[in-house]
Amino acid sequence: MGAPSERVWQASAEGAAMFAVPSGQSVSLQDVFWEEGDSLLLRVRFTAPQIARVGGTIDYETAAKDMLFLCDTFVKPQVEQHDDKPDQIILSFSDVAVPFGEADPDATQFFEAYSIQDGACIWEVY
Repeated sequence: MGAPSERVWQASAEGAAMFAVPSGQSVSLQDVFWEEGDSLLLRVRFTAPQIARVGGTIDYETAAKDMLFLCDTFVKPQVEQHDDKPDQIILSFSDVAVPFGEADPDATQFFEAYSIQDGACIWEVY
């Protein structure tokens, strides 16, 4: 069996995929990757320039609705097509692309955690 990212996600990211979300903001896929340890975690990271502290028009509450929408309409269908099922899904929005694990004090970032239960993305405390 291949690496977890090969098992579920075939498309490359790096801003290649744009998504329409309920708020109308422009959201693009930054990257997708798995973390394996005591549990299987799937991270799906998006750039969402309109959440910027300066000049942005999307607040956290609005972005959280967009994130749930992406979990239900993009992440869940991808996960359901394959045998590997994450214990938790972490979706993040950042106004600028930030390499994973690096800090950028000027970046605005929002994070939400979900699990898939009974065919729906369920918000979890993160």
